[in-house]
Amino acid sequence: MNAAIGFLETTGYTPAMIALDVMCKTANVQPLQSEVNDFLGFVVKVTGELDAVKSAIEAGIQIAEGLAGKPITNILSNPEPQIQPVINGPEEYNGLLEQNVVHHPVEDETMQKETEMNKDNSYALGFIETQGFTAVFNAIDQACKAANVEVVGKEKLGGGYVTVVIKGDVAAVNAAVEAGEAEVAKLGNLIAAYVIPRPSASVLSLLP
Repeated sequence: MNAAIGFLETTGYTPAMIALDVMCKTANVQPLQSEVNDFLGFVVKVTGELDAVKSAIEAGIQIAEGLAGKPITNILSNPEPQIQPVINGPEEYNGLLEQNVVHHPVEDETMQKETEMNKDNSYALGFIETQGFTAVFNAIDQACKAANVEVVGKEKLGGGYVTVVIKGDVAAVNAAVEAGEAEVAKLGNLIAAYVIPRPSASVLSLLP
């Protein structure tokens, strides 16, 4: 473990991932892992020198609060080695959610290509998070009809919260997210809709 570990937990997947992007762009920190608590909550963990982690967490709080994520944060300075399996444990499968709920940063050829694309100012990620599967399925269909975007995957948090992530150029992702957001009210509750231009490598490495 490095000198410090920072935790930022939010209600909803999108606020945590947006906060992670801001955190890693603000300070020299690295993603440790992310984890679902299976009842609306999602936590991202970053590591680095103490001052960097403090700066990152402060930046993350501001953006998460702006997205109504109700952030809960903490920083461990010089954590005890024996807590490693708890804080940075192995991947864990949740049968109820039917997905892994512990995610480690992935670095493979696809990730490297995404990172290279990210150097282009036109590259973006879009998030549409709803309470209700029917709502998000309808929203993402409309999003893909509105613009040339690609679906990356989905993340479930329990309580009916589900997020679909899309990618493409900034203009297309903005158009797609706007179209999807407009459809949600017909069938469910919108939790968050957001676009990240030039997403950080940290976010790319933890996508579903």
